[in-house]
Amino acid sequence: MHRILVLGHKNPDNDSISSAVAYAYLKGQLNPEQAYEAVRLGPLPHETRWVFDRYGVQPPAVIPHLFSRVSDVMTSPVISVPIDASLLDAGLRMRDSKIRALVVTELDGTYHGLFTTRMLAEIFISELDSERTRQDTLADSVEGHLDRRALTLKPEALLKDVIDDVLSASLREAVVLDDENRCIGIITRSNLARPPRRRVILVDHNEVAQSAPGILDADVLEIVDHHRIGDVQTNSPIQFLNLPVGSTATIVTLQFQRHKVEIPRGIAAALLSAVMTDTVLLKSPTCTPIDHQVAAYLGELVGVDALQFGIELFGSRDAASPPTIEAITGTDAKEFEVADKTVLIAQYETVSLASILKHETELISHLEKKVAERGYEFALLLVTDVIAEGSQLLLAGNPRVVERAFDISFAEGSVWMPGILSRKKQVAPRVLEHA
Repeated sequence: MHRILVLGHKNPDNDSISSAVAYAYLKGQLNPEQAYEAVRLGPLPHETRWVFDRYGVQPPAVIPHLFSRVSDVMTSPVISVPIDASLLDAGLRMRDSKIRALVVTELDGTYHGLFTTRMLAEIFISELDSERTRQDTLADSVEGHLDRRALTLKPEALLKDVIDDVLSASLREAVVLDDENRCIGIITRSNLARPPRRRVILVDHNEVAQSAPGILDADVLEIVDHHRIGDVQTNSPIQFLNLPVGSTATIVTLQFQRHKVEIPRGIAAALLSAVMTDTVLLKSPTCTPIDHQVAAYLGELVGVDALQFGIELFGSRDAASPPTIEAITGTDAKEFEVADKTVLIAQYETVSLASILKHETELISHLEKKVAERGYEFALLLVTDVIAEGSQLLLAGNPRVVERAFDISFAEGSVWMPGILSRKKQVAPRVLEHA
């Protein structure tokens, strides 16, 4: 049974990862016969790790893309015999298993070669004029009759990269080996006729540019989001939960309540942390009465005061060690299409704005590097002070659009914007409107 992957956006923030973990758990409770797995497209934010470590939540694995892999189409598990097996044993195994290719292993289980029905037929044909009896032939070991020319593949190899090799190989079967040289699957040309698409549920985003590479080759089954409607397209109608609330975690919590599924304490803590970070301690203009209700509800489940929990959560970002320049500019960064250009808008929330701005020159230099490498029209960083309730805007690249949108100038460096707390509601729409 293939897993359904639940994933948030690139450069994942706390809401993206926590909502994916919680929603995968909920889906698994509602449909225990199907495997759901939360995954992420980047590193854990510090506050996410802090919550997960404190409340015993397993971090999701990182995936690099959604393109179909060899492991998605291979036939597994494989049927095998050891090298000292007789031809009779091999033939009976293939007949009983109704297969045409048999993996032959060393005595320690590692891959040695491939034995097929064609090879068995060729053995008997070649000995038609021989004085040997069929019984003598069947007593032979398979070791002396193997074909070692079978194409070998790695399970994580992209399917599009190996199709031509499989189709042109001398044998119709290719074997899939793990890092210990053990055969974990077989691919035949018929496996490639209609390769499966990876099945996914998107949370906290619904735009192609913000999703995993290969999203256009995947089947999107559901979307749970609180952002504007983007450009992800599906082949058939799906469940699309899109609400104007402060965080995706709020929507996920409402789904737990709707289906009357109990929320484990660790999952509740993750959801609460996501609500508090995405609404900036319930102060963001994106925050709604529903977010307040959900935060209070989750606080009761965790056994904490929601606001105090949120303050401690934000403080954890800088408590262990100073954040790196890469973390400040990339922990929560999203690309947007503006006219025919791409822009980057990143946000870093802190309770210690002064300590972050000590590195202003380095931060702007790093943004300039991103602009040069990715060809952005501009890269904008919001360093948000959750206590003072405002953001310092740092920019690299062409400032024209941002200056026009906010009636400001970056001529003398970064700009303090009181009351600016939300990229989604206060920054991105104005930037797009003035492009």
